[in-house]
Amino acid sequence: MRKILILITVLFVSNFYAQDILPLKERADFINKLQKERFNNLLPELMDKTGIDMWVLIAREYNEDPIIKTMLPPTWLNARRTTILVFSLDSETKDFESVAIARYAFGDNIPSIWNKEKQPNQWEALRDYIVSKNPEKIGINTSSYESLADGLSKYHFDQLYSVLSPKFRKKIVSAEDLAIAWIETRTDIEMTAFSQLVEISSAIIREAFSTNVITPGITTTDDVVWWMREKVIELGLDTWFHPTVDVQRKDDSDLYAFDNNSKFDTILPGDLLHCDFGISYLTLNTDTQELGYVLKPEETNAP
Repeated sequence: MRKILILITVLFVSNFYAQDILPLKERADFINKLQKERFNNLLPELMDKTGIDMWVLIAREYNEDPIIKTMLPPTWLNARRTTILVFSLDSETKDFESVAIARYAFGDNIPSIWNKEKQPNQWEALRDYIVSKNPEKIGINTSSYESLADGLSKYHFDQLYSVLSPKFRKKIVSAEDLAIAWIETRTDIEMTAFSQLVEISSAIIREAFSTNVITPGITTTDDVVWWMREKVIELGLDTWFHPTVDVQRKDDSDLYAFDNNSKFDTILPGDLLHCDFGISYLTLNTDTQELGYVLKPEETNAP
């Protein structure tokens, strides 16, 4: 997204933030509903579309598969011990089931079916469940191309492979298409939330490009970058990449900060500012680019 902002004093931004950003408990409630919709309605459609009738995801605590990270319950900051999730779709009846072969239920949406009294070995419990479902394909997160679809560790692959009989080993396939579809597809609930994320991102940029933050001739682009980082933390949000703020000036050869040779660190009247900025909120991310013009003393509008 690109739009031009003129450097002005911003008075309304704090109220906007206060009204629109949810407290943590309310965020958790929203994320639970969002994930329930994704698990129960979106995922079966994606599995059917990509031809994967069983998807096995395995992660170790503090070494999470990127896909499992997107599924973590709002009260989990990491996977726990060895977390195994299995999603199965009956290709004929379209019956869908999501289970955890783990010590704990996976939040409110995925129950654990591992009975340690009956089957103490977690990997054998996984094998027993796979055999009971007898899938045509067992999708796992391995990929030679897509990093987000390559989250299964060598150790976990070896454990899975060793516990399966030759019949089921032959059914193991890459779930690359399914993993990427999961990442790139948004539900109606998420699209509604996205509009709020974009508004929050733009509000932060409006304040960053205002005289609340910038004093021409004194403030540097790096000052603005770190103000944005601090503002995100102040609001209880997160960011998924370090922001960029750079200056473009007429008739000068160094136009972009991206060339690593920009001489224009101090923001001056007549500068065209550019930023690349994003926030993380409600399991979603924004990536916003906007422009701002710094008025000269004699100007009332951008030329």
